[in-house]
Amino acid sequence: MSAAVPRRAGVIGGGRMGAGIAQSFATAGAAVTVVEQDETAAAKVRDRVAGSLERAAKRGLLPAAPDEILGRLTFVGDVSGLPADADVVVEAVPENAGLKAQLLAAAERVVGADTVLATNTSSLSVTELSASLARPHRFLGMHFFNPVPASALVELVVPEATERAVVDLALDWTAGLGKKDVVVKDSPGFASSRLGVALGLEAIRMVEEGVAEPQAIDDAMSLGYKHPMGPLRLTDLVGLDVRLAIAEYLHSTLGERFAPPALLREKVARGELGRSTGQGFYSWND
Repeated sequence: MSAAVPRRAGVIGGGRMGAGIAQSFATAGAAVTVVEQDETAAAKVRDRVAGSLERAAKRGLLPAAPDEILGRLTFVGDVSGLPADADVVVEAVPENAGLKAQLLAAAERVVGADTVLATNTSSLSVTELSASLARPHRFLGMHFFNPVPASALVELVVPEATERAVVDLALDWTAGLGKKDVVVKDSPGFASSRLGVALGLEAIRMVEEGVAEPQAIDDAMSLGYKHPMGPLRLTDLVGLDVRLAIAEYLHSTLGERFAPPALLREKVARGELGRSTGQGFYSWND
């Protein structure tokens, strides 16, 4: 196993992002402990990772057999089950600052003093999350992108209190996962969410104003600017509820240019959240 890969890692939360992070660490050779609330949820995570590994194997993208990689995953029902000797623990629960802070503080009490804690938040203040920690110098943001196994990027978000040695470890781990890093200081929305949400909100306003249909707006960006996916299709994949929550946070911290369009609020209120519900700016029922 490469020295750049953590020997032992923990992931708090086995949703789409958490499962992808766990899969990426396990594929690189790490033993990974995933915290999920119960056996049913853990089984769903295992099935999700197994399916993803099988698809990757068919494309010749795995360094080992899917079963071998899957065997590196262990599931526990609470952060108390995290290994004390974990090199890194990544929190990947929904964008709720109170929940994240609570779980990070609980994890810190379990792991060793040298363990690096990281949050996968896409927009919340990493500095504010560190306020609940006794060792904020061992904490930073590791913002992965969906789908994690296929995405080439990890955005490292560095608060002022974070030790340089911790950043260097995160850089090594990112490279060990076969991904490229971008390093940004802690600020609302970082670089990726701030730019991505700004583009997405403007695209929603264009639909709201009748400028063009969603497909036309997306084609303008994918064909004209070589974006791999248009901003409205991406919004559907991320989830309109997730995009609304990030927009509301950026609106509160950065001002009116991030005010959520009425159309976004209306769709979320109707339960049109994108791919997860079958309807967003596109129909996903087929």
